[in-house]
Amino acid sequence: MLDFPTWKRLWYWALTLVCAIAALPSLSSVSGVPWPQALPDPRVNLGLDLAGGSHILLEANPEQVRRQRLENMEESVRARLRLAEPRIRIGDMSSAQGRLSFILRDPTQVDAAREEILPLTYGAGLTGQRDWDIRVEDESRFILTPTQEGLDQAVSNAMDSATEVVRKRIDALGTREPTIIRQGEDRIVVQVPGLDDPQALKDLLGQTAKLEFKLVDIAASPSDVAQGIAPPGSEIVPFADPSDGGVAAIAVKRLGGIKGDQLTGAQQTFDQQTNDPVVSIQFDSQGGAKFAKLTTENVNRPFAIILDGKVLSAPNINEPILGGSAQISGGFTVESANQLAISLRSGALPVDLKVVEERTVGPDLGADSIRKGMIAMLVGTVAVMVFILASYGRFGVYANIALVLNVMMILGIMAIANTTLTLPGIAGFVLTIGAAVDANVLINERIREERRRGRRVVQAVETGYREARRAIYDANITNVIAAVLMFAFGSGPVRGFAVVLMIGIVTSVFTAVTMTRMWVAGWLRKARPQELNV
Repeated sequence: MLDFPTWKRLWYWALTLVCAIAALPSLSSVSGVPWPQALPDPRVNLGLDLAGGSHILLEANPEQVRRQRLENMEESVRARLRLAEPRIRIGDMSSAQGRLSFILRDPTQVDAAREEILPLTYGAGLTGQRDWDIRVEDESRFILTPTQEGLDQAVSNAMDSATEVVRKRIDALGTREPTIIRQGEDRIVVQVPGLDDPQALKDLLGQTAKLEFKLVDIAASPSDVAQGIAPPGSEIVPFADPSDGGVAAIAVKRLGGIKGDQLTGAQQTFDQQTNDPVVSIQFDSQGGAKFAKLTTENVNRPFAIILDGKVLSAPNINEPILGGSAQISGGFTVESANQLAISLRSGALPVDLKVVEERTVGPDLGADSIRKGMIAMLVGTVAVMVFILASYGRFGVYANIALVLNVMMILGIMAIANTTLTLPGIAGFVLTIGAAVDANVLINERIREERRRGRRVVQAVETGYREARRAIYDANITNVIAAVLMFAFGSGPVRGFAVVLMIGIVTSVFTAVTMTRMWVAGWLRKARPQELNV
């Protein structure tokens, strides 16, 4: 029990020192002492309540998901029926009242049309319902109605995708440890510590980045377009900057074209001729083939580059573009072009998000929280160390050294793991200090009891550590279980508290039980005392 071979002592000390040294950059940051740039710099990230930053609540509009599903289904139905063998011809398709309806020109093709359309519908989760209801009326009229189960699943999938897109965009800003979680059915909570420009964050998250390339309807009358009247199969789209071409809007083909969800890259670059900031984009193989086909079949025709429902530009296709890449211009600054590139790389938001709540935590409040938390931890630690030293003498010295190493190891492990420290995390620090002291109290009191029973010094120490260890492990295992549950089901500060608590329990048991036992064993071998002042 008290036998520690050399390799084991070296391993324990190496593990302890590595973790303790990893805590030094974080301590230097808090104390204001500069850390040498040539040395590794693992640091504990500070949460929103300590470093300051922005709290933003985003909300989506489920009705937009419904409209997008109608538009996607309309395009899919037209494509399926057009490619069917033999081709299934239909009349005008209507999307009024939130459903699709069309009439077959040949009523004998009803069964064939149903077979073509049915694969476009799917089961809505585990509800037993499909996401679209297909009904035939008057022998030739098809009516496709989205079910509530399908809409609920579509909204949930859209919010999951939007959460991931928001995460990618914030990560691209270089921020560390943001908190991004869904709240309810149609909201996303975003907390970004240490953000100096919350307006830039709102602009970035508020940009849907839905990029589309659509053919311009050259047959549309300019006077009709000016009055908002679009030809059948087309739609009116406004210009983002009407002053560029002197035209407020143009008519574009509603269906067809290419969407920006097939991009593989987007970077802010400069136009080689004008030196203006632009965004260069690259398509994947499938998108590149579609883009090449679109430009090859429509040479000498204009096509519109549309971002979030506004036309950035409508250049003429002078020749086929076969390289799978394109350039977007539109009066950008370097900053706005870079933001658009980030948005396009991260993917388009499947649904628009609007800011419904915003809170800003100033760094001064965070610094005050750190100062008060450190004072509380320091006062509590010093008081405990004085009590332990007065109560247990030499064994109290070992316990105090273990206590200091425990704090250093917690900070070091958090820095290495790139975790975040919140104000509740500081409370977790204080709690683990109490747990570490509790372990030493159990050990030392058990050694006292064994001595009163008449055991010799070595036997009393060995039995004391062995018997107290059981109670220590039992108590801390229950704490670990509680911390794991808090981490699994909690969010934000609750998870921060759980992380510190889990790390602190492991390090406190290691320092209070293993390290002190190693030091006591070394002292017993060297001094061979006949009495213990415990």
